[in-house]
Amino acid sequence: MHNHWIVDLNFEEDESRTSCTASLSGFSAPGVRGIGIARRNPDDSPDSTIGEELAAARACSNLAHQLIDKAAAGIETRTHESTRLTF
Repeated sequence: MHNHWIVDLNFEEDESRTSCTASLSGFSAPGVRGIGIARRNPDDSPDSTIGEELAAARACSNLAHQLIDKAAAGIETRTHESTRLTF
């Protein structure tokens, strides 16, 4: 079996923060979304690249945690036993 998922990152920015939503698309991709936010210190000069990198990293981390939780729930449904997955 071959499957392919695509991670899509969408950004929104204002003067003080950058937010990112990470979502998956593709055949049988689970419907989960990760959210990440980066806030700029008012004393720092604006740099959208740094804000996007940090917000994207946080969104992807949040997405990964949701995928692990979803996998654990699937295991528990099949085994009827408590499961703890880590990464």
